[in-house]
Amino acid sequence: MKTLFKSLYRKKRKNESVIKYLMWIIHLWLGLLSCVIVFIVCLSGCLYAFKNQIIDFTNREKVYISKTFIQVKNPDLIQAELLKQNKELTSLLIPDDKGRSYVIGYRENKLDKSTYYNQYTGEILGQPVVGSSRFFEIVLDIHRNLMMGNAGRQILGAGVLMFCVLLISGLILWLPKKLKFLKQGLTVMFRAKFQRVNYDLHNTLGFYTFLMLFFMAVTGLYITYPWVKNALIVSLGGSSIDAISKDKDSSDDAFGGLLEDMLQKQDEKKNLKDSESASIDKIVQLADQHLPYSAVTSIELPNKDNPRYVVIKTNTQNFLGIMLPDEVTFDKTGNFKTKELFSGKSLNKQFTALAKPLHTGEIMGLPSIILYFIVSLIGCSLPVTGFLIWWHRFRKMK
Repeated sequence: MKTLFKSLYRKKRKNESVIKYLMWIIHLWLGLLSCVIVFIVCLSGCLYAFKNQIIDFTNREKVYISKTFIQVKNPDLIQAELLKQNKELTSLLIPDDKGRSYVIGYRENKLDKSTYYNQYTGEILGQPVVGSSRFFEIVLDIHRNLMMGNAGRQILGAGVLMFCVLLISGLILWLPKKLKFLKQGLTVMFRAKFQRVNYDLHNTLGFYTFLMLFFMAVTGLYITYPWVKNALIVSLGGSSIDAISKDKDSSDDAFGGLLEDMLQKQDEKKNLKDSESASIDKIVQLADQHLPYSAVTSIELPNKDNPRYVVIKTNTQNFLGIMLPDEVTFDKTGNFKTKELFSGKSLNKQFTALAKPLHTGEIMGLPSIILYFIVSLIGCSLPVTGFLIWWHRFRKMK
């Protein structure tokens, strides 16, 4: 026991700054406390990274179809064919890739379902295979709360907060005293003994992935904890939740805008109840006028909760190919109601819209997913290499 305590503490070295000494103590203690949590979070993040690609692969016979010279069936025809089968079309996802099938949502016997649809032949290809989806649901549950509900969520949150401190303290410890020692901190001596290689891997890989791991940890906390979300929104120029609540009686606050929007939708439900619905083809044409570019397009038809057509296009026409959502809405008869371009949103609203894809790596498609996977894998290695460094020290003392 005495040896164990001695391994968790050391005296300040000669010429060592107080800050680096304190960072060493903090890094060691928090690292040992959170190593298991960090390993689980990073590993589950690795497994979850390729979720969409794996689901597409397990459903490849339904997702990937042969492009033909046959004219693509328009949405109105798809809707009519479904009605003949007593199925009510509720949504439509149109891919930008002509070799991928549509994904349609429909209501049958008061149940909402979705299926793949061959837009060339009109064949309903079937619902997704649920096996892989269930696996990723379990992985996501582990990633969010260790499959322990709210208690696990708090434990995991504390571990991720410690990880943020570990990353900062690790960077401070990595900083070389002199410029001539910089190369040593950027390379791994693979020809050295195991302990030296392990030490170099911990330091070097930690430095190279510092920014991305810190960003992934913070965005994870943003999704999980309202207080982190509130702090980030305020830092990006938005209003805090508390401030909005205090000003909710003001006519120009967020609540006032939401209330006005709700009242408009209630009026539409009432006034347009007996009006003939605009065709989906018309809505697509109108949306293309407001958003004149080719992209993955999602169309949500009017329903009991929202009386409007909602069309969302994922705009990738930018330097990095980042997936930016643009939205346009129409009432039941096809009259234009709202248009919300991603580029026109304030910085805090842009971050809110992209928080999840920024955290998961989906923001730029497969290239960013691969990058996130590699970074998460390195994140898995850090608690392992860090523990081995401490274990070697403990056994040496023993």
